[in-house]
Amino acid sequence: MSATPLSTSGLLNSARWRRSSRSTGMNNCVEAAALTGGLLAVRDSKRTDGPAVLFTGPAWDGFLASVRADLHHPVAPGR
Repeated sequence: MSATPLSTSGLLNSARWRRSSRSTGMNNCVEAAALTGGLLAVRDSKRTDGPAVLFTGPAWDGFLASVRADLHHPVAPGR
């Protein structure tokens, strides 16, 4: 899986950011934005002026698959 950290730029400033509907409103979640070229940007909702991580579609799908797998088969702490 590959991801590229970038500082906020014009591309990110013009992005339409979305937050999960499950967010509590306390800003402890992430926001995501679909960008041109099939990229997905993810940032910390507490630091909207901070950096974002860009994923390709396949990298994002791989990340989500990993998270889902860990939810079903968690690894013991320290492993």
